[in-house]
Amino acid sequence: MKLLLLVAAAFLLGSVPTGLIIAKLRGIDLRASGSGNIGATNVLRTAGKLPGLLTLAGDMLKGTAAAWLAVYCGLDIAGQGMVCLSAVLGHDFSCFLNFRGGKGVATSLGVLSIYSPQTCLLTVIIWVITALVTRFSSLGALVAFGLLPVSMYFLDSRDKLLFAFFVTMLIMIKHRDNISRLLKGTESKIGMTS
Repeated sequence: MKLLLLVAAAFLLGSVPTGLIIAKLRGIDLRASGSGNIGATNVLRTAGKLPGLLTLAGDMLKGTAAAWLAVYCGLDIAGQGMVCLSAVLGHDFSCFLNFRGGKGVATSLGVLSIYSPQTCLLTVIIWVITALVTRFSSLGALVAFGLLPVSMYFLDSRDKLLFAFFVTMLIMIKHRDNISRLLKGTESKIGMTS
């Protein structure tokens, strides 16, 4: 029962549309602006650096809070993974947005910061380096999270590999439009207003 309650709470927490709320405070309807996505990259493009940074922090905090709650309540590794995954699913398929949502990058990093800190650090490093070199934030996320199961295997417990595979799968699914644009050469680069 405790696990089910925590999974439900994590989903609700993850569902809070941080970017949508922050952009709305600036008078911007995020779903009708830029890429239409509620994540930090679109907030950065449409509302500016500070709102983008606040969205990134808020989306990460949702994941961090859910993961911390799972640890605080004494769940085992598998239970923690389920709660963490639920927070990411909440962000990706928000119950407040008719089960539509963001792409889960920041929230995934948030849960990893507690669930597997060393893997989180390597994922951030790979993401940042790839994004800076290519100027594609989406490619940075795809490369970093594509390597997540490998990073988890070498830096943490094999008991967490299933979680890593699920997160990687979600990231790839939510970035399918970005993958298509990258292949066509039409993906917006960092700094472009799209």
